[in-house]
Order: sequence, then structure tokens, then C-alpha cells
Amino acid sequence: MKIIGLTGSIGMGKSTTAGMFAAEGVPVHDADAEVHQLYDVGGAAVGPVGLAFPGVVVDGKVDRALLSAQVLGQPERLKQLEGIVFPLMGKARADFFARAQAEGRDLVLLDVPLLFETNGHERVDAVVTVTADPALQRQRV
Repeated sequence: MKIIGLTGSIGMGKSTTAGMFAAEGVPVHDADAEVHQLYDVGGAAVGPVGLAFPGVVVDGKVDRALLSAQVLGQPERLKQLEGIVFPLMGKARADFFARAQAEGRDLVLLDVPLLFETNGHERVDAVVTVTADPALQRQRV
């Protein structure tokens, strides 16, 4: 099974590009959507994040703004958060691959904004980087 990594900055059109792959029948794993699911009610990250970062769980889900306030500018706290979230993301990605293989898929797409920053490019067969004109990016964001 070939794995394509999709990356690009905010407002570049990654979601549109991923949608094009999906429309052609390519299974897409959206890392941002996965994090939102992990932080939502019943998500696997809610408990551990709530224990590590008191006060960030509101109404049974992680409040991203409150979490950001505890993490931004504090590298050790960010590393702690990554230590919780990255393994859960890895499991979700492995489950995605297993489903795709069980379905006999020969191509999948990983939509990962921080593909290079997390060394994800080392685990894919090809990388697609989505770019847009800076003026268009500002308009989108």
C-alpha cells in the first residue's frame, strides 16, 4: 500500500486537495479531525489531558483555548501534551492503515499539517505540499 503525505500551511487548500483524493476513492486520514475527535466528549485524550492540565476539560471535552493558555510559550508543557496526544494519534493512524489494508486499498492519503515537523515524511512514500498565493492565503484565513 502506498502512502501519500499531504501538507501545507493554513489556508493553502489542504482540505480541498484531500477532498479531491477522497472523491477519487482514496481513503483520507485527517490528523486535525482526529485531534478534534480525541478532545471531544468520549475522546481518548480527554481523561489524560484533563489530569495533566487541570481545568481544561469543560462539559466533558477539552477546551482548546484553555489548553493553549497552559501550553503556549512553555516547551516542557507542550512536550507533555505531545506525549499524551502523539501516541493516541499513532494508534488512530495504525487503525486507519489496518482498515485500508483489510479493504484491499493500494493508496491512502495522510492529511498532516505538521508532516515534516513530526518526521511524518519518513513514513510516507510521497509528499504533496499544497501552496497558494500569499494574497489568497490571507483572504482564506
